[in-house]
Amino acid sequence: MPTERLSMRKTREVLRLRFACGLSKRQIAAAVGISATGAGDYVARARRAGLSWPLPAELSDEELERRLFPPPAAGRPAARPEPDWAAIHLELRRADVTLALLWQEYRGGTPDGFAYSWFCEHYRRWCGRLAPTMRQVHRAGETLFTDYAGRSVEVVDGATGEIRRAQVFVATLGASSYTYAEASWTQGLADWVGAHVRCFAYFGGVPRQLVSDNLKAAVTRPAATSRGSIRPSRSWPSTTPWRSCRHACASHATRPRWKWR
Repeated sequence: MPTERLSMRKTREVLRLRFACGLSKRQIAAAVGISATGAGDYVARARRAGLSWPLPAELSDEELERRLFPPPAAGRPAARPEPDWAAIHLELRRADVTLALLWQEYRGGTPDGFAYSWFCEHYRRWCGRLAPTMRQVHRAGETLFTDYAGRSVEVVDGATGEIRRAQVFVATLGASSYTYAEASWTQGLADWVGAHVRCFAYFGGVPRQLVSDNLKAAVTRPAATSRGSIRPSRSWPSTTPWRSCRHACASHATRPRWKWR
């Protein structure tokens, strides 16, 4: 609810006490019977209007109120430029480019541009008009997607300064997008299996099915289907609570290399 305006008599008294007597906002508030915030607001409005004390003799109460409370500017504000969604879509195909980075570049060239949430929402709407898509529904605990990130990371030895490249293993649950990640020196079978063991320990359980990409540690040779009878690799512990988990490959042209009974 908007605050009721002071009478022009009290308004003039606020300006006199401030500009002629030099009282503080609290002192003015106590003398006039208003809040300190209200007193400060009237003083600030007077300064923006170029008013001081004494006020011009010919300044009427109506004119004083109009100058302290000017009407809003007429007309609609100029439309803000909309981003080039096609160019943004192409930029996102490049490595290490994210929507957040592209939004920062957009705001750098358009300081009065749209907020990040608007930017993301309208980009997704634009993408929705490109081509039909098939929505996938994942039940909780059903599927875990595993793969190595496309780019490795640098690991620097603090003692020698030696730089080595590490691979990043990533596992994401389909229903919640809850993610586990760790770094390893290779994408070999031992690191691949070990990453899954630690991933399951982190989640505190196993999914009904694993879906991995077509990487050498996960597949051996082409096959007509990626689903079927599954046997465990000897690299897995002999006693494990994860034997009921099935393994499938995202590419149907491969056969799993490591399996469970």
